[in-house]
Amino acid sequence: MPAIDMTEIYRKYPGLWVALTEENKVVAAGEDGKKVFEEAQKKVERPILYHVPAHAGFFIG
Repeated sequence: MPAIDMTEIYRKYPGLWVALTEENKVVAAGEDGKKVFEEAQKKVERPILYHVPAHAGFFIG
């Protein structure tokens, strides 16, 4: 499976819930995950719900 570039999603939707298609197209976004999922189900059969972190950070352990 190829790597997925989520850069634009992290830039546009920090701290929000997003619903994605299997092709990683955003079909809904917002602060309430349940509402985002319900809205997305009206557009696609099986949306993928993801909470975008408010701050992208790095961890070196």
